[in-house]
Amino acid sequence: MIGTDTLDRVIGADVYDADGDKIGTASEVYLDDQSGNPEWVTVKTGLFGTKETFVPIRDADLTDNGVRVPVSKSAVKDAPKIDTDGHLSPQEEQELYRHYGLGTSDTTVGRADDSQLSGNRTDTTTTTGGNRDAESARDISTAGAAGDLGTDTSRRDTGRSDTGRSDTVGRDTSGPTTDDAMTRSEERLSVGTTSEEAGRARLRKYVVTENVTQSVPVSREEVRVEREPITDANVGDALDGPDISEEEHEVTLRAERPVVDKEAVPVERVRLGKETVTENVTVDESLRKEQIDTDGDDRRR
Repeated sequence: MIGTDTLDRVIGADVYDADGDKIGTASEVYLDDQSGNPEWVTVKTGLFGTKETFVPIRDADLTDNGVRVPVSKSAVKDAPKIDTDGHLSPQEEQELYRHYGLGTSDTTVGRADDSQLSGNRTDTTTTTGGNRDAESARDISTAGAAGDLGTDTSRRDTGRSDTGRSDTVGRDTSGPTTDDAMTRSEERLSVGTTSEEAGRARLRKYVVTENVTQSVPVSREEVRVEREPITDANVGDALDGPDISEEEHEVTLRAERPVVDKEAVPVERVRLGKETVTENVTVDESLRKEQIDTDGDDRRR
C-alpha cells in the first residue's frame, strides 16, 4: 500500500504491471482530496517517454525495483487518452475506472458536503466537479480555506507535503497528540544501472566491380625472307624444275592471344562480435534534507 509518506519514492520510479513487465516511468501522482490517499499515477510510456497514461495506484506496492500496479501492461496501453494538464473531470475518472474494471472507494473522510457526492465512493469532486489542480497545494494555505473555496479540491502531488491540511503526514504541531521530539529526515542518493537498447549493428554483403590490369607476354610469328647462294650442296635442288616458271609458296603464321578465366574463391569469414566497455558517468541530483532550528531562545544547539 502506497501512502503520502512514500510519494518521493514513487515519482521517477519504474512502473511494472502485475506480471512484472515494465510499463514506463512514474511522472506525477494524483491524490484524492477527500481522503488524501494516492489515487492515480501518470506513467510515461513509449520509446522516448513522450506519452503519459493514467494508471491506478490505490492498490499498488513499492518494490526494490520500483512500483508494481495491479493492472496489465496491455490495459495501460489501451487506456483512455486523457490530458495530464492538472484537471481530471468526474467523467474522465469514471471512464478510467470502467476501463481498468476497478471498484470505487466508499470512504467519506474529509468530504466538504456529502450531498454533493454521487454514488457511494469518495469522489474527487465538490460543487464544481473535482478538477485536480497542481497549483491548489500552493494556493490553499489552510484546511478552512480549502473548504470555503469548494472548487479544485483534488490536487496533483509532486512529492511535496501540503501544509494546508491539519492532518497531513509530517506536519509537527504542538498538542496533545505530539511528543517532545520531532523527526528530521533527509534524502539519500542510491545510484544503480539498468540495461537498455542503445543501438543496433548489422553485417551487409554487396557486390562491387573493380578493374584489374595485368601484363601477359604473348608471341607471334612474322615472315622473314631468307636468301642463300647456289652451292654444290643445293645446286641439284636449284636445277630441279623448269628453267623459267611462275609459282607460289605459302606459310602459316601463328600468334598467341590472352585468355581470361575467372573463378570465385573464398578469402575470409566475417562475423559481428560484442565487447563490454566500462566508462564513468557523473550523476548530478539534488537531494532534500530537513534542518531543525529553535525559535525564542538565543542559545542554539
